Amino acid sequence: MSMRLIISLSFILGASLTQGAQSYPPKISSDSVHTYKSVEGHDLKIWVFNPTVTPEKNAPALLFFFGGGWNSGSPTHFVKYCERLSERGMLGIVADYRVKSRQGVQAKTCVEDALDALRYITENATTLEIDPMRIGVGGGSAGGHLAASLGTIHASDPAAPKVMALFNPATVLAPICDDLTDAPLGELEKMNALYQAKEEHLRTRIGLEPIELSPFHHVSSDSPPTIIFHGTNDKAVPYESAKLFASQLRKNGVFVDLKTYEGAGHGFFNREPYFSQTAKELEAFLLGLGWLE
Repeated sequence: MSMRLIISLSFILGASLTQGAQSYPPKISSDSVHTYKSVEGHDLKIWVFNPTVTPEKNAPALLFFFGGGWNSGSPTHFVKYCERLSERGMLGIVADYRVKSRQGVQAKTCVEDALDALRYITENATTLEIDPMRIGVGGGSAGGHLAASLGTIHASDPAAPKVMALFNPATVLAPICDDLTDAPLGELEKMNALYQAKEEHLRTRIGLEPIELSPFHHVSSDSPPTIIFHGTNDKAVPYESAKLFASQLRKNGVFVDLKTYEGAGHGFFNREPYFSQTAKELEAFLLGLGWLE
């Protein structure tokens, strides 16, 4: 069987995919700040936005990871979503993690930090007044890749997320079998040729064999319910990859809701009118799962 590739080379080969203005170190006004990990002289923090209405019991929480191609970015990217969720009785949390431009790390380290942030929140759920059975993850672009990795590659971890909210996420980082997609042959072959030419660069950037850090290739029945927001005009992370990832989740019996934004490009969700639309759809998704009142 021939192998084809759905992959975003502009994402992989050095583009800094960010949404909104950069701010680092971040200046975030939240209800509390916690250091979830200290490593190599770096204190990695989470910023917690508590519910503005008092929940009857421990509240669900959504932990967000910023985008930036594993190279840059700021936890400020998802503050607006956290503020919105806090108004609905949830905890919104944004996390910092190490990136190439600041700490010289590879993508595998970004995923390790994301997992440690999730584990910290789970282990401290009582103190944070969080329901440990309702902790989800979200993120955009590279941050979406981190969130997707936690729900696929690390789906068997005791702290594995119970929900994924993914905004133009990078989910396919390695070749896939041609019987899994009906995407245009010429387009796939062109991208596959580019991938083969840059394969070693990609391996160096990730720090592992690409398939080891490719969420698509690790989807299982243990992956959690998922909502994906993706624009059809995304030049950085192809819309087709979102369709493939959603299809793979469904194949494994996982509920997934793919929200398609016609003509929208990369990072569309953090500006209007898209922010209000995606926030409303995220709330409806969480409401359907019983996470919102």
